[in-house]
Amino acid sequence: MRHTPSYIVTDPDEVKRLIRGNAWATIVSNTAKGLVASHYPVILEEDREGISIVSHVGRPDDRALELGQHEVMVIIQGPHGYVSPSWYGDKPAVPTWNHVTAHLYGVPEILSDEENWRVLSELVSHFEHKLPEPKLLEDNEEYGRRIVSGTVGFRMLVTRFEARSKLSQDKPADVVDNVMTELEHGANYAHPDLAAEMHRVHGGAANGANTGSGNSGSNPAEATDATATTDTPRIPES
Repeated sequence: MRHTPSYIVTDPDEVKRLIRGNAWATIVSNTAKGLVASHYPVILEEDREGISIVSHVGRPDDRALELGQHEVMVIIQGPHGYVSPSWYGDKPAVPTWNHVTAHLYGVPEILSDEENWRVLSELVSHFEHKLPEPKLLEDNEEYGRRIVSGTVGFRMLVTRFEARSKLSQDKPADVVDNVMTELEHGANYAHPDLAAEMHRVHGGAANGANTGSGNSGSNPAEATDATATTDTPRIPES
């Protein structure tokens, strides 16, 4: 992940917020046979220190990913979307892509069968509780346990992370306002969730540009961002 200073997120609480709102994750493992990626929902363990996530994979993905044998990367992708140069006004500009993303690193711990049942029950409850008549695993435990036996649960305590919130911080206030308006109400590339992320960064209305990255609205490098780098943020060990 490119480390443009004005986009870097170092606050673990912001990463936790991203995980809560974006459960569908990508697990990437550098195995003896090469890179392997799988996609599964993850949930945050709120009662643990640092950042700890739990999930499961269907057998035999546990072996394909070599879960528990070494570090893996879990990608959390928040809201993201296209930003047209036409939203910048008359000044020269190129397209870009705004996004909020986190890469989480750690060595997965394989769960016992009973803990996997508990975690999967909580995962189902986490999403079903919003429905008027939730369907929970424990409603038919015999059937549920038979299905769960085909999965392997894991916990990953995040030992380090890289996170990025690229939300037009390098743009003047009027441009930021235009971008947010297009994302909220535009006819072609509306993305209200991405607009909401921009409002979190810029306030209810744009209140000035962050020029710390050294980019300008007319910089052709906008599509790939600035070249500055920083050390990878790390969570202090407890």
